[in-house]
Amino acid sequence: MRKRFNKIEVATISIAHMVHDIYTSFLAPILPLLIEKLGISLSMVALLDIARKIPALFNPFLGLLAQRKDARYFVILTPAVTAMAMTLLGLADSYITLFILLFIAGISTALFHIPAPGIVKIASGDKTGFGMSCFMAGGELARTLGPLVVTAAITFWGLEGIWRVMPLGLVASLILYFRLKNFGEDYKVTKTKEKGDVKKVLSETYRFFILIAMFMIFQSSLKVVMTLYLPLYLTNQGFDLWYAGISLSVLQFFGVIGTLVSGTLSDKIGRKKTLLVSGLLAVLFMILFLYSKSTFSMFLSLSLIGLFIFASGPVLLALVHDLKTDMPTFLNSIYMTINFGVTSSTVFLMGFIGDHYGLTATYQTAIGLALCALPLTFFLSSEKRAL
Repeated sequence: MRKRFNKIEVATISIAHMVHDIYTSFLAPILPLLIEKLGISLSMVALLDIARKIPALFNPFLGLLAQRKDARYFVILTPAVTAMAMTLLGLADSYITLFILLFIAGISTALFHIPAPGIVKIASGDKTGFGMSCFMAGGELARTLGPLVVTAAITFWGLEGIWRVMPLGLVASLILYFRLKNFGEDYKVTKTKEKGDVKKVLSETYRFFILIAMFMIFQSSLKVVMTLYLPLYLTNQGFDLWYAGISLSVLQFFGVIGTLVSGTLSDKIGRKKTLLVSGLLAVLFMILFLYSKSTFSMFLSLSLIGLFIFASGPVLLALVHDLKTDMPTFLNSIYMTINFGVTSSTVFLMGFIGDHYGLTATYQTAIGLALCALPLTFFLSSEKRAL
């Protein structure tokens, strides 16, 4: 029997994703100012980004917690917590303070992203790919708006005044409470009865997740250099903060389109083909960006990179949720652990290369690594599987 796609529920969680991730996108645009203010290196910047991802090590445990509790309240509370942590970065007067605030934001981020896709899966019916695209598009739209919001805040109030945009997150959590407090009762998951369930699920999926991790190790390099380091790369090239912020927003705006289309496309032509095509085109347009000589060609290449560089997100997420299991939240937490863990390692590697060889060499290395991801797509099954 065909399962109905619930537009209201999918839209609600996607909007929650957007509100939350507006704040998580603040770090990259303000990095040039933080580096100037506190005198930190690219390797130290990488550690700051890793601070946001350390909580990902606990994702499986958080996933089990969400599996046994009503996880709607994680989704409701986290926009407010993340808003407070990220907007206080401008007031930080030491590297340690930055690290602590980003660690708190990382915990909040993990608590949001673990249960939310599970709700989307239920609400999407038999259109999981499209539902995941809507969810991921909410995050990409946030990363389009985030750089513009924080750059505007800096223009009006300075770096120390960005705390003034905090109320948006607080109001969002309040609205989400009233919108989600009676969210579909089907999402309430009862405690697993069989003691061996977790071990059984892991034993049946570890090969799948190893392959996903290998793919992400190579593929994540482009995302890192084009999101975290793009404003810094452009300011080092002589562009101002507004130009860098707008460039990042252009990249993220087309990322919204890419994530929205890729999941739906993967429902029709298969996950594997979608990953291969988007990965290849992302590399080609990345080369175009690196050797662009004019503003027009730079913005054109950024637009095309954004269209394809984020396309893998909803496809990989759909692959995980294609696994037929009674523990989708737990499996999603495993995926999120791999995702954040791999990205953390890549951020540090790119930062190390940037410190020692320059950002241009860092971008060239990212292109080479992304090429290595393409052959792995042939081993990623696009077929739904049962555990």
